[in-house]
Amino acid sequence: MTEQWVNHEQSHDGAGLPDDVAGTDFHLALSGEGGLREQLMDAVREAIRSGRLVPGTRLPPYRSLAQDLGIARNTVADAYAELVEEGWLAARQGSGTRVAKRAAPLRPEQSGGPQRITRRRILHDLMPSSPDAAAFPRSAWTASARRAVGAAPNDAFGVGDPRGRPELRRTLAEYLARARGVRTEPDRIVICSGFAHAMKLLGTFLEGAVAVESYGLDFHRELLHDAGLPTVPLTVDAHGALTDELPGTGARTVLLTPAHQFPTGGPLHAERRAAVVDWARSGGGLVVEDDYDGEFRYDRQPVGAVQGLDPDRVVYIGSTSKSLSPALRLGWMVLPGWMVDRVVAAKGPREMWSGVMDQLTLADFIACGAYDKHLRKMRLHYRRRRDLLASTLAERAPHIAVSGVAAGLHAVLELPPGTEEAALRAARRAGLALDGLGPYRHPDSTMPPRDGLVIGYGTPPDHAFGAALDALCLALPDLPEDGPATARRTPRRR
Repeated sequence: MTEQWVNHEQSHDGAGLPDDVAGTDFHLALSGEGGLREQLMDAVREAIRSGRLVPGTRLPPYRSLAQDLGIARNTVADAYAELVEEGWLAARQGSGTRVAKRAAPLRPEQSGGPQRITRRRILHDLMPSSPDAAAFPRSAWTASARRAVGAAPNDAFGVGDPRGRPELRRTLAEYLARARGVRTEPDRIVICSGFAHAMKLLGTFLEGAVAVESYGLDFHRELLHDAGLPTVPLTVDAHGALTDELPGTGARTVLLTPAHQFPTGGPLHAERRAAVVDWARSGGGLVVEDDYDGEFRYDRQPVGAVQGLDPDRVVYIGSTSKSLSPALRLGWMVLPGWMVDRVVAAKGPREMWSGVMDQLTLADFIACGAYDKHLRKMRLHYRRRRDLLASTLAERAPHIAVSGVAAGLHAVLELPPGTEEAALRAARRAGLALDGLGPYRHPDSTMPPRDGLVIGYGTPPDHAFGAALDALCLALPDLPEDGPATARRTPRRR
């Protein structure tokens, strides 16, 4: 079998260059019965049928293809000519040989392969996971990328340092001190690909049980369990986790979302912030602080990081997942000095997780002020959405209490007991993607279960947000018959 990466000449690139250096590459494998001409024709037909060569794709000149495959020019020329006659290819003077427009790839249902499972169509994404993708600052990010790449030293294009680029670590140290009250130096910051990556790194050397909030991401608990670290739930109320329960858990580490408890909402009370640091100091414990949306505050002053109370006992973790985009896969760990070498060793001898170019771009994006400008813009944007969500529910579902809306990108809708599953089914029928509170509850928690929906208001595009709220209101349970007479609802439109 002859298998080659064939150089594919383009009319807009490589003008004046020899055929063997102009253009791009694509893969051809010659195999099967018959002569080389038949094998080449079969390979081109297969590439078109499978969709690898789409209609309009320009094929390389027969001379360069013959050279790459090591076969005679006339063999390729004859194969091209016959494929043109069969309708697979089209040849026109001055534009070369291209895949014919009518040579469409085989449809999936004709291929004989596995059939895709039909899923209910999602019309509105209200999952509490992502920011507004349409609001990504493309122009400013592109400008930062150009400046960052142009100014990057040569070593930036080599093997990446597992600690992360020094430009980003220096910029983050200044920004986090200014905006989040974090006390650190650049050499205590390690770049990672996000919170999950950070927890996997910590899980390689943490020991003993980890105390977690009774309501939190089950995904985070699974990360700890996969690392062999059992979790113990802490009761959560309107003021965050009850940190006075820590001494009785036997835990050596506690994972908290102190700026905005996820998912129930609300910051960790000042007395509890001080108490958790005292617990860590007195018993040699460790606090892991997940600052997942610390930049977004609406009705109150920003809450500084717990890390600022004791940098030697708190691991601070942040990322761009909510502030910019989860697609960037950029996060950071601010570590006690004694942990840096352990985390770097767990990460490996080179950077394999976060792209260096994105790190350099983020460093410029923060340093030039574009990050602060974007955050100010998005605070107004998300606050307007939050306000519209709250006003719509107050008008059309006044019996549904809304909490956790002073900050962040999500709200909790409190439902009557026993109605969460029915509301989720109704939401799915309406094409809504959203979460119930149930999966967030720790299975060993002693807290009474709560029925509710966790609504993310960051993801839907502006033009569809009103329709998403309409669909949400229709999925909510009706006012119980024994409910207060003053909380009558506007009749639903069916």
